[in-house]
Amino acid sequence: MPRLITDFDGPIVDVSERYYQVYQYCLTTISRPGQAISRLPKSKFWFLKRSRIPETQIGIYSGLDESQAKDFAHLRRVTVHTMPYFKHDLIIPCARAALQKLQSRGVELVVMTMRRTRELDFALSNYGLDEFFRPERRYCLTNDYVKTQDIEDKTLLMEKAMQELPPDQTWMLGDTEADMIAAQSQNLPAIAVLSGIRDQAQLSAYHPDYILEDIAAATDLILEQILMSSASA
Repeated sequence: MPRLITDFDGPIVDVSERYYQVYQYCLTTISRPGQAISRLPKSKFWFLKRSRIPETQIGIYSGLDESQAKDFAHLRRVTVHTMPYFKHDLIIPCARAALQKLQSRGVELVVMTMRRTRELDFALSNYGLDEFFRPERRYCLTNDYVKTQDIEDKTLLMEKAMQELPPDQTWMLGDTEADMIAAQSQNLPAIAVLSGIRDQAQLSAYHPDYILEDIAAATDLILEQILMSSASA
């Protein structure tokens, strides 16, 4: 059975509003009373995030001094993946239809994410996506896992998945360098999508096999490749 391993944030869920809400909270918290700050509009903030501009620099662009910017970056890091803010995530409009299309064509769906178990379970239930990812096809961090770096943690998850999953034609779909490197570590075709937290220039640097607009475009590509494989068998 052909298989798609997909990241969650980026290909399936739009996290931009969560990140922007956390940005505003951190800016308000770190700034001094009466300090003149320059709150970035969401479009500018998200452009900087997708370009991998450092958090401290985003803080400075917003009117913080260097010391405040360091505190801002730390607060953002410990806040952005906390439960109160996950409510701001939105399912990408084409994602459900794409997952349904893949499933109906016999493609096994596997989710692989840097979310913790409770965070992934909440999201799958909240968006009604449980039907697409069986419990044994969910690869995420345990609730008590001590994170290191996304690249290292995701590569470890990929190693675990490839040891447990039956061998078959498999693709990896993601929106960050961690997804690309994890796929390449197992010689899997890496499909990058532009619906997430990296722009085309950042993704290109990690040499994915494909860079596509979103999961709908990835679905069409995968189904086309399955058809071609079947025809040549």
